[in-house]
Amino acid sequence: MIRRREFIAGLGSAAAWPVVARAQQGTLPVIGFVDAGSADASAGWVAAFRKGLGETGYVEGQNVMVEYRWLEGQSDRLPALMADLVRRRVAVIATPGSTPSSIAAKAATATIPIVFGVNDDPVKLGLVASLARPGGNATGTNGFAVEVVAKRLALLHELVPKAVRVAVLLNPGTDPSEVSLREVQEAARTIGLQTRVLNASTSREIDAVFATLARELPDALFVSPDAFFTSRRVQITTLAARGRIPAASGPREFVEVGGLMSYGTDRADRFRQAGVYTGKILDGAKPADLPVQQATKFVFAINLKTANALGLTIPETLLATADEVIQ
Repeated sequence: MIRRREFIAGLGSAAAWPVVARAQQGTLPVIGFVDAGSADASAGWVAAFRKGLGETGYVEGQNVMVEYRWLEGQSDRLPALMADLVRRRVAVIATPGSTPSSIAAKAATATIPIVFGVNDDPVKLGLVASLARPGGNATGTNGFAVEVVAKRLALLHELVPKAVRVAVLLNPGTDPSEVSLREVQEAARTIGLQTRVLNASTSREIDAVFATLARELPDALFVSPDAFFTSRRVQITTLAARGRIPAASGPREFVEVGGLMSYGTDRADRFRQAGVYTGKILDGAKPADLPVQQATKFVFAINLKTANALGLTIPETLLATADEVIQ
């Protein structure tokens, strides 16, 4: 005989009955989560992804499993890594933080659902047929990282008004970086800045770039939008501080670890949204019917302590417009 209290409590979890049944049968759905960085560097964003999953009723280890794959900057591993996830027949491939990973996932499978996060137009990248009706096995978010490049450079120039020569840190061979380069060069010409492009796709190459900067002494550094650079933000901001180079980036996480300024979309929210879409797909929704989400929240952050260390005086008007000022 079931007591009334137990029966009512059971009603509250009715929506989870199918998932519980799968768990009891040892058939939990598995998500393949791919990120360009490392587990340590991406811990905050993984938490945001799990939060999104939780909003749809999924908790890792209870009613869903996650297979994590960390590239740690080695994008050449993508084809083999995606092929392995396809062989494992994961339920969803989530690539919320990397355009190259999203493109590689799409190339690897036309059937397994993909939830992406990209910095450029997903239609142009060949990931979806349209934003409103993706039409295939992929959907996700567009972070507009490329579109805000000009705004970020303008803010950097306001912070460092005497700057003339700006070094641009680029990860060669990635579509977003190439588009970003065109945008930053065009914006630089408009403002009257000279740019010097320096390439890096490994931690060792980042060290080499800063060795070059120590010799050439540019007035500022512009870090192009790239998941690998974000994963190496501590290394980049440490070297920039050592060389006394004012640096601008996209994700606010750079500013949290000592970067001068950032302007871009809320990256954590993008991962949360990816978690929500992943959960919806696990519940039976088709990527073809889930519209690509457009980033709507942009964050301008300044690290006042870093500005003071560099001898920069932040205009009051700029401080007033900042969404976050780290003392």
